[in-house]
Amino acid sequence: MRRTPVLAAACLLPVLLAGCSFFEGGALGRKYVVFFETRSASLDRPARQVISHAADLAANHPELNIQVEGYAQANGSLTADAMLSDQRAQVVASALRADGVAANRIQINPRSPSNEDPGIGARRVEIDFGN
Repeated sequence: MRRTPVLAAACLLPVLLAGCSFFEGGALGRKYVVFFETRSASLDRPARQVISHAADLAANHPELNIQVEGYAQANGSLTADAMLSDQRAQVVASALRADGVAANRIQINPRSPSNEDPGIGARRVEIDFGN
């Protein structure tokens, strides 16, 4: 059957996106993206790798401040979705601190739930470096 490779590729797409798109931005790699499963704030292995890369950049550039922005899709209960956005940001910030990033360098900004960026885009946290 020819459908098996297509199905396997479709199932691997989120994993490939997580591995390929953790780095966006300028020469320093100013933005890292951590993806989550639907309705989850748990870190998987690819997410931990992205956070580890971001912590390495933070260690090499102590002059940069870090913004951790959590996102969630609006799925019904805006209160629950807002809490999920905040939880995701808190989990990533906690992992950055565990990887040696000073807490006073991290600013947590949960975003209001929306359907502007549906699907995997709404299940993310962005780690953004700036001055």
